[in-house]
Amino acid sequence: MAYGRQEVLHDVCLEIRAGTLLPFIGPNGAGKTTLLRAILGLLKPRCGVIRTPFHRSPPGYVPQQQSIDPLYPVSTRQIVEMGLFPQLGWWRRPNGAQRKMVDEALERFGLAGHAAKTVGELSGGMRQKALLARALVSGAEVFIMDEPTSELDEQSEKEVLEHFTRLCSEQGKTVLIAHHGIHDAGALAAQVCLVNHGRVRLVSADRMRADMADSKLERTALL
Repeated sequence: MAYGRQEVLHDVCLEIRAGTLLPFIGPNGAGKTTLLRAILGLLKPRCGVIRTPFHRSPPGYVPQQQSIDPLYPVSTRQIVEMGLFPQLGWWRRPNGAQRKMVDEALERFGLAGHAAKTVGELSGGMRQKALLARALVSGAEVFIMDEPTSELDEQSEKEVLEHFTRLCSEQGKTVLIAHHGIHDAGALAAQVCLVNHGRVRLVSADRMRADMADSKLERTALL
């Protein structure tokens, strides 16, 4: 996978089972966002094939909140309602059940009192929550999240990650999440996807923790 002539990832071979919560971890600039965008179909790999079920059910996508223009003249509620687009298309309006779903998503993320505010009036954390709520109302089977908790406080982050876990365990949803916290990622799932130096590999969370412990011991021995 590349941007122009610059190769970012190579020899990627992943099989992700339905109903999995899979954290993607690695240093900044390692290619996590590139990989997620390729899975979404926003980037075409130079070679090989990416097979997804998105022709049957579009994914719920949460980009990094910096991708949202704060001058965009839409309300928080309208942002969340955008998640209904696969069901409504351009012209249909939400019905009563769909409006209730939007209300519940706004309430779940503490946005009910900010529903009429524009993007520019929201804090970074609230914008991120609005994007999360938009993805959840879509009814998607697969959710792809790019650093979805980066602007949240510790308690909000904990609640959001717990919600992702329940989506998988209780509803059988698939959640792919680029996450900045290595320790948190290891606690989220039994397996993680490591992205580093152009390489991508699946490892168990236990193996990742053991490798981290070994590296700490090695650094201590050198001091």
